Amino acid sequence: MDLSAQVRAAGGVARCTSLRATGVSKHRIAQAVARGELARVRRLWVAAPDADPYLVAAAREGVVLTCVTQARRLGLWVLAETEAHVAAKPHAGGIHDAGTRIHWGRPLIPRHPDALVDPIENVLGLVAECRSFEHALAIWESALRRRLVERDAMARLPLTATARRILAAASPFADSGLESFVPPRLRWMRLPIVPQAWIAGHRVDFLIGERLVLQIDGAHHVGAQRRSDIRHDAALMLLGYHVIRVDYVDVVENWPRVQDLIQRAVGQGLHRAR
Repeated sequence: MDLSAQVRAAGGVARCTSLRATGVSKHRIAQAVARGELARVRRLWVAAPDADPYLVAAAREGVVLTCVTQARRLGLWVLAETEAHVAAKPHAGGIHDAGTRIHWGRPLIPRHPDALVDPIENVLGLVAECRSFEHALAIWESALRRRLVERDAMARLPLTATARRILAAASPFADSGLESFVPPRLRWMRLPIVPQAWIAGHRVDFLIGERLVLQIDGAHHVGAQRRSDIRHDAALMLLGYHVIRVDYVDVVENWPRVQDLIQRAVGQGLHRAR
């Protein structure tokens, strides 16, 4: 295989030691760098010219991408990421990039020397300690929903008490990260809360009690989706359900308003079957 193609097959960034273990000589690597087919990243790594900048930076600094940074790269639901999160070996030095948060703890899963990204188990373990319970729960539920990890497999790992509390609360059925916020916030009301309940031919985000429906709109609730939502709301109301529809900003920034609406609806008995 062509050397540049071999490096791309390895993710775009490769450790020279591992390339040499496959039979690639130092001279061949040096020639590829001289021709511009590969770029030298520190002494022990090379990268394709179009390699992922995050991976190149990780190789340059001797770290792995992890926590919310890698969660976002995996397509998991991340509320906010204001800095890059990486993991480094204990006692590693020379890492001083501004805007970078470094995690030093022992990983749940051992990291291979070639790895530039953390396994999902390590990502979730660090998220549990790094983010609020609600934010971490949303990321864990996103991973479970996408089947990137199995609950039983996570339970067998040496999780912290915080991570075990998140695992116990996590459900694979939440349709979006925002929906992970709702049950913990309403648990004090001591009402049945069913996520993704199937009513009148469609799923609703939450059924509270017997008749109160909470719908959380994301950015995709426009056009045809919005028209479908309006039709479904009408069908629900004709069946005796009361619908409260809110959006991303309401849940993330104006939760007291949402909670007030739900409290008032419950106070009026709109959660009960008539």
